[in-house]
Amino acid sequence: IIDTKKPVDGIHAHIVETDVKFTIGDSYLLFVNKSNRELTMANHTATHLLQAALIEVLGTHIKQAGSNVGANRLRFDFTHPEGLTKDEVLKVESLVNREIFKSIDVRPETMSRDEALSKGAMALFGEKYGDEVRVIDIPGFSIELCGGTHVQNTKDISLFKIISESSLSTGIRRIEACTKNGAIDYLNSKSSILEKIENLLSAKGDVLLKKIGQLQKDTFE
Repeated sequence: IIDTKKPVDGIHAHIVETDVKFTIGDSYLLFVNKSNRELTMANHTATHLLQAALIEVLGTHIKQAGSNVGANRLRFDFTHPEGLTKDEVLKVESLVNREIFKSIDVRPETMSRDEALSKGAMALFGEKYGDEVRVIDIPGFSIELCGGTHVQNTKDISLFKIISESSLSTGIRRIEACTKNGAIDYLNSKSSILEKIENLLSAKGDVLLKKIGQLQKDTFE
C-alpha cells in the first residue's frame, strides 16, 4: 500500500503496487507490517507532542502548515516569522521528551465536531471535517482532530530527537525529527563521529573544544 484516500465519508481506498491481478467480486486479505506501523505510530504521536511543545515555547500563533510522517522520521511545517534559537530547539525537544517519559495514555475518541472544538481540539486549517470526528487526546498537553495511527501510551515513542530546523518559505519553518530506533541510531552516529574527532585530535570534552578553537585561530592568523 503506497497511499490511502478517503473519496467520501465512510470509504477508505487503498492505493497499492502489486503484481497480483485483482478480480472484481473477489475478497483480499491485507496484512499490516507491524514493525513499520509501530515506528510510524511513534512518529505520528510525536508530531502531536511537537506541535503542542512549539505552542508552549513560541506562542499560540503556531499553526500547522504541513507534515509528513513515516517509519524513519517525521517532518512538521509550521507558521513562525523567524528561525528558532538553539535554546528554543532544546526547550521544545525537552518538553516532548518530558511527556514521553510521563507515560501518558493516548486517548482516541469519536465525537461530534462541535463537541471536539468545545473541548479545545485543534483542527487543521482548510481541512474538511464531517459531523463526526476522531479526537486524539494526550491529557494535559495535546488534543487534536486526527484520523491517523497513534501509540497507546507516550512511553511507546521511547525517545524524541530533533534533527534539523530550517526555513521552508517566508513565515514557514520546518522541523525534522525522529523517534524510537531512529533517534537512537541518529545519536549513535553522532557519538561515533565525535569519537573519531577525539581520536584524531587526541583530546576530549572541553580540551577538545579548546583545541579546535586554537586550530581555527591558527588557520586564520
